Order: sequence, then structure tokens, then C-alpha cells
Amino acid sequence: MSRFLTLTPARLSRADFVKVFADIFEHSPWIAEKAFELGFDPSVDQVESLHQRMADILLSASHEAQLALINAHPDLAGKAAIRGELTASSTSEQSGAGISECTAEEFTRFTELNDAYKAKFGFPFIMAVKGSNRHQILTAFEERIHHSPEQEFSRALAEINKIALFRLQAL
Repeated sequence: MSRFLTLTPARLSRADFVKVFADIFEHSPWIAEKAFELGFDPSVDQVESLHQRMADILLSASHEAQLALINAHPDLAGKAAIRGELTASSTSEQSGAGISECTAEEFTRFTELNDAYKAKFGFPFIMAVKGSNRHQILTAFEERIHHSPEQEFSRALAEINKIALFRLQAL
């Protein structure tokens, strides 16, 4: 178990807790709100324990709430990234994977895959890109587009939980 580097969650007020953890799950402060409402014990000061609490909240949410969270995520190398409209975390994650260094052909391929994926599944492709590069991401995209909608919905939630853990570990 690892402790947070910059804060102690159990010492935060509700407002501060929600402010700090609001975007751990992309544009979904409801997860932080529910995590706070569960009360605190010393385990919430451990990254993995708080992550498990938040992941459990996501996985026990309604299908509609889960889908809304999935849809809150930006396309990888999408228009929001090009226009500079991503959250700070998403910008850092995509940049760290080298997405900002794509060639024109790679951006075109990302756009084609984003469009095809959303047309098939009804939500954006989600991948925890930390530790990956743009070539690995494109390969994963090309493989996963052949999955069933059920497989990809479950995979999206698993990837979102990985993203959340990475974000928590940075605090």
C-alpha cells in the first residue's frame, strides 16, 4: 500500500475532497462525492484503498451512469486534443504517450478509428495510455474494434479504473 504524496484524504473537508478528486474519473465528481459519503477510516489515506472504494462505486453504478462516464472521455488524438480542450490530466496522459507527435497519417488513422469505433459501440475508445506509445495505442485500437459491444463496455470501465489509479498515484 502506498500513501498519497501531497495530501491526506481523511483530513479533507467534503468540499476539498470533492475538489481534489472530482476529475480522477473524467468529469465525474459524483464518484468523489459518493466516496466521501461512505465515511473515513485510515485506509482512505492509502492510494490503493481509496482507488478500490472509487472503483467499486463506478462498478456498482447504473449502466446509464457508467455510459455517461465513458462518454465523458475525449477521443485519443481527437479534435478536443487538437484544439487544446482536454483536462490537464488527459493532456498530460496523451502527450506522455506521444500522441501530440503523430504524423498527419497517424492523426488521420486515429480519426478513422475513433469514428468507426464510436459508430460501432456508441462511445469513445478508452485506453489507459500511460506507459504506451502511439504505435501501441493504434495497434490496440485496431484489435479492439473487432470485439463485441459487451466486451468493449467492460474493457472501457477497466481502462477507466486504470486511468483513475494512475491519477491517484500522482497525488
